[in-house]
Amino acid sequence: MQTQSIKTVEFERPQMEAGTSCTANAWARVPAAPTPAEKAELKERIRRLLKEKEAVLVAHYYVDADLQDLAEETGGCVSDSLEMARFGRDHPAKTLVVAGVKFMGETAKILSPDKTILMPDLDATCSLDLGCPADEFAAFCDAHPDRTVVVYANTSAAVKARADWMVTSSIGLEIVEHLHAQGKKILWAPDKHLGSYIQKKTGADMLLWQGSCLVHDEFKGIELELLKKEHPNAKVLVHPESPESVVAQADVVGSTSQLIAAAQKLDATEFIVATDNGILHKMRMAAPGKRFIDAPTAGNSATCKSCAHCPWMAMNGLQNLAEVLETGKNEIHVDPEIGRKAYVCIDRMLAFAAQRKANVRPSGDLAKEQKLFAGIGPA
Repeated sequence: MQTQSIKTVEFERPQMEAGTSCTANAWARVPAAPTPAEKAELKERIRRLLKEKEAVLVAHYYVDADLQDLAEETGGCVSDSLEMARFGRDHPAKTLVVAGVKFMGETAKILSPDKTILMPDLDATCSLDLGCPADEFAAFCDAHPDRTVVVYANTSAAVKARADWMVTSSIGLEIVEHLHAQGKKILWAPDKHLGSYIQKKTGADMLLWQGSCLVHDEFKGIELELLKKEHPNAKVLVHPESPESVVAQADVVGSTSQLIAAAQKLDATEFIVATDNGILHKMRMAAPGKRFIDAPTAGNSATCKSCAHCPWMAMNGLQNLAEVLETGKNEIHVDPEIGRKAYVCIDRMLAFAAQRKANVRPSGDLAKEQKLFAGIGPA
């Protein structure tokens, strides 16, 4: 098998003290593609190792299709980050293998501190996480002590430990509405597009951290208009971490699970999808015979940083998954004190959901979930 290569990744880095942003550089490994024979051997090894190690695999919608299929075939799950963590917490397995990015592994460890949490690559990160360092975020919070701190799931354990609330796709709007009704002023982090969307929907007083998702920030409103003219009967499915010019053209704005449900339920044969194209695998399974088209990100040109696929999600592969199962390396550790503090904001959200009888895991019934999701993006 060929060796991995390294690619440079540019992302937006907020400079909150100066009130500006700059472009920063990170890196991502590019896994070598296995041959068909290697792929078959690796899948069989992974199935065997999961049984031997009494482990369960959970995968995000955005990772490689082979990993998504393996998770479901072996009794794991494919979902958003919180449901991955909740599934792992409730599963009897003592070892949880998280195919995703690092904050997802940390969330799993926070909810399951006594379990072993492994990841195919510990360097798989997230531009929202990178763009919101814990020390800078803590200083920002300290400068605004009158505000209730609400963070999106796409943050480090240390950032969550500084928060009053964590929110995810299924409950974010309701929590902000609840806080706004109490007269609370909110400090929101890290995604500026998602925060702005919630702010406009609720009218809440929200001070926004100026981070963005590398993938969603690249979708282009003007190019989307042109693509819609080429496909006049297509429905547009948009994740609200996208720019406002893209969200404004959507037929459905929502979470990963809601967008999958929309693809399945809506009376259309073509869909333009503005989220990470890793989700297309699950959409095609849910809605066979329908066509799914990537929303434009300026194409495969020098201005395209992600081309609709997270370079860090792409670091999860069959080879490194097999290696961590064999060796036990790449274990996630969270400082116990940070974990306890971070758990508080997660548990507060779960308690709120239970009180409101909100179903944090979606049922797939689009009409039933329309208000619940109300355009809030996935974790």
